[in-house]
Amino acid sequence: MNQQRNAWIAAVTPAPTKVENEPVAVPLPPLTGAALPQKGIPEPDAADRLPRRYVSGSASLWIVGVHGGAGESAVTRLIDGSRSTQHTWPALEDAGMPPLVLLVCRSNMNGLEAARRALIEWAAPQAPQVELLGLAVLADAPGKLPKELRDLETIVGGGAPRLWHLPWVEAWRTGDVAPERLPRETRKFITEVNSLLP
Repeated sequence: MNQQRNAWIAAVTPAPTKVENEPVAVPLPPLTGAALPQKGIPEPDAADRLPRRYVSGSASLWIVGVHGGAGESAVTRLIDGSRSTQHTWPALEDAGMPPLVLLVCRSNMNGLEAARRALIEWAAPQAPQVELLGLAVLADAPGKLPKELRDLETIVGGGAPRLWHLPWVEAWRTGDVAPERLPRETRKFITEVNSLLP
């Protein structure tokens, strides 16, 4: 399978080297898109921005659904220590480190367009003060994604540091998130996200 590398990424993190008597580090998922906000990105219109909200407490990861029905709650249940932001950019009352954020959307046209707008907002000069982990796109229906949506997902995902596509999970409709019933891609997503958390 021929994998294309994103031309916008300047460098790839080298694989860890083994040191005697030390455990081998699990390689971090590589960057697949923009790692930092970019110069020259126009500020989106106010109507196209996610609201910002002060959040109290702590979380290892803040899950931001970029539209209603994005799967924010489902992903929050998958990642231990994560919290949902209710479709807002989190702003911490303690202005130490910026909050670590994962954007979530559905794989339909409306979901991918909402993710595109959120990524433009993140990349613009007045970007929300967050550290963006990546974008998780949850399948909006069972079966294969149409080519038009696959292509759009690839383009939109290039604006995020990492892109994950999670397949349809019928059991989520009834709230069943038992780990042993999750598809392989979803288990891999959980492992990769956990490897990126502090």
